[in-house]
Amino acid sequence: MAEITSIREAVAGLVTDGCEVAMEGFTHLIPFAAGHEVMRQGRKDLKLIRMTPDILYDQLIGMGCASRLTFSWGGNPGVGSLHRFREAIEVGWPRPLEIQEHSHADMAARYQAGASGLPFAILRGYVGSDLPKHNSNIRFIQCPFTDETLCATPALNPDVAILHAQKADRKGNVLIHGIIGIQKEAALAASKVIVTVEEIVDDLQAPMNSCVLPGWVVTCVCEVPGGAHPSYTHGYYARDNAFCKAWDPISRSREAFQAWMQRHVMSTADFAEFRRSLAAEAAGTGSAGDDV
Repeated sequence: MAEITSIREAVAGLVTDGCEVAMEGFTHLIPFAAGHEVMRQGRKDLKLIRMTPDILYDQLIGMGCASRLTFSWGGNPGVGSLHRFREAIEVGWPRPLEIQEHSHADMAARYQAGASGLPFAILRGYVGSDLPKHNSNIRFIQCPFTDETLCATPALNPDVAILHAQKADRKGNVLIHGIIGIQKEAALAASKVIVTVEEIVDDLQAPMNSCVLPGWVVTCVCEVPGGAHPSYTHGYYARDNAFCKAWDPISRSREAFQAWMQRHVMSTADFAEFRRSLAAEAAGTGSAGDDV
């Protein structure tokens, strides 16, 4: 059964320097609260995995937490580039970042292979693409039945998967609804799983066809209301578009980025204080976090 604990204790016990960490969530349920705690605890040399890295990974990279990123697409959705990610690749600031780029379908297949206990994924893909020239993990094999050339890539089995969800019960079962993304496969593929949730309840009251992660899959459950902000949590709160727009000028400058992170993340005790810090700034200046 999953342990119900604080996000501080979960990160301290499960996320170690140099480990492979996948923080998943597609458009909503992005685990910002957990990611911030990773930064507060000063984790380094992480091998990050995410299908679509956005603002959270821009922050992790900019704070020097990552040495490698495995991904398929990166950007600030609806706004533009990830400037801390871009500078790490182009000039190695704050440290060099190794990248392993795959197609979106390939990343999903790799997670599925990991969740299924298979050593690699097989797919039809990369025809006409230059990615195989730059990524030695993209290889080609001949089908033993049809002689067709297929692509093979290694399964993803993160040391730790970190997710956000709507609810957990007191036995550690987790309810995810709305856009599921790759959360289920990431949890099943990982050695350890941390899930932050909006609330812990006695009964999930899961509707038909819900995605429920059983407690035996989850290592730690942490109650962190609002823990996906500025992304949204279906049924609880909307995406903070003002924050996403404001992030672009903040992240363009090293100095502005460091000052913002120090004020709002590194100098706050937890995610609740982080959100109060954003709200106070928004009340005074109308800047990042207007919708907090």
